[in-house]
Amino acid sequence: MAWQGQLSKNLKELRILLCQSSPASSSARAFVGNNYKNLKSLNPKLPILIRECNGTEPQLWARYDMGVERGIRLEGMSEAQISKALQDLGKMGAGLKA
Repeated sequence: MAWQGQLSKNLKELRILLCQSSPASSSARAFVGNNYKNLKSLNPKLPILIRECNGTEPQLWARYDMGVERGIRLEGMSEAQISKALQDLGKMGAGLKA
């Protein structure tokens, strides 16, 4: 997916918050397990922070230029929906630069 390699051009930081054991975070855990290595290899200078804390609701946060942040709640989303949400956050960053 070509958009994954463009994340570092539009984002300053990516944070994924999740719980290590809750069912609500299961898709977020699977997304991290299946995609982190590829995302990091395509965006080696982009900070990708994985924050695990018991009881935390799964969220995806993107930080853009000038400290602007956008977040999305991931509860109830599939891996494919999380991937789409990340793609949308990346596109949003391109729009903020214009």
